[in-house]
Formats: sequence, C-alpha cells, structure tokens
Amino acid sequence: MDYDRSVRVSHLAHAIGRSPEAVQEAIYGSGIEDAADSGVLTAEAYLDALGAHLSHVVTPEAWTAARQVATQVRADVLELATALATRATVAILTNNGVLMAEQLPLVAPKLFPLFEGRAFASAQFCARKPQAQVYTRCLERLGVPANATLFVDDNADNVEGAREAGLLAHHYRNLADLKATLARFSLV
Repeated sequence: MDYDRSVRVSHLAHAIGRSPEAVQEAIYGSGIEDAADSGVLTAEAYLDALGAHLSHVVTPEAWTAARQVATQVRADVLELATALATRATVAILTNNGVLMAEQLPLVAPKLFPLFEGRAFASAQFCARKPQAQVYTRCLERLGVPANATLFVDDNADNVEGAREAGLLAHHYRNLADLKATLARFSLV
C-alpha cells in the first residue's frame, strides 16, 4: 500500500475541527503514535491520548476515515500477492497500533479476504520493525520458520532488521525487481 501522512493529517484535522499542525504534532510529535505502534497503548487508550492532546474526541470512525483516504492499495502488487497465495503463505506486517490491526479491513478492504487472519500490526507483538522480535513473534503466530520466509518492505531499515532476524528479505523499489527476486525463489 501507499500511505500519505499529509492526507491523513488534513482529513482528520478537518473532521475534528483542529489545525493540520495540531494533528501532525499529536500523531507524530507527541510520542502517542510510537507508543501505540509499540503495543504500549490499547486502541481505546490511543484514541483517548490523541483526543486529550487535541482537546477533542477522536472517534474510531474519524480515525478510520482519515486512514482510508490516505491509503492506496497497489493493485499490481495485490495481484501478485493473490497469485503467490496459491503457492505460499502471504501475510502483512505493518508498523501500527492495535487500532490499525482492528480497522485494516475497513481501511483497505481490497486486501481482504486474501489477508484474513494474516494481517498483523507491530503492536500485537509489542515491538516495531526493524526490531528482531517483531519478525520472530509474527512468524511464530504464522507457524513458519524464518529461513523459509521472504520479507518484502519498501523501508531499507526494516529489510535489514528482517535479515538480522534470520529472514530472507527484499527491499521493494519496483514491481520488476520484486518479480525477479520471487523468480529466484521459484515463486513466480
């Protein structure tokens, strides 16, 4: 998926009647988002903390709507994942809080049912990419070994973290390179 923070911030700011600068600070400058992504805050505690910081209630509906407009599914990559799912287990691991884990089917409905039961947020593992434990805990949940797992991410640090945790990894830059990597593992 492609995600645009500025779209999320603007949409939520408009929905709750606060300035984009205030919403930007609450989400990314206050530490609230990092705490949620690391599993320190429940979904309710996260929304309460944002609301307190912004002096306005942030509802799950407003939060989800802002994430929806800021998130675009890469159709070509989804098509590839759908084809791969006939030959391998495909899953999502995103650096996000529990609220995203709960709301992802609403934020990006095109990903479901393909990723049903296999879409995870870092908070569920009390760690964040690129920390090794987020990968190992996710793999435990999936029941697959690290050395038989190809991790794909567009963030080089996350790719390196996966490698350090024993996974095979690919730094996503474009679809052609990803397909070439998948071919090396006889997955396409």
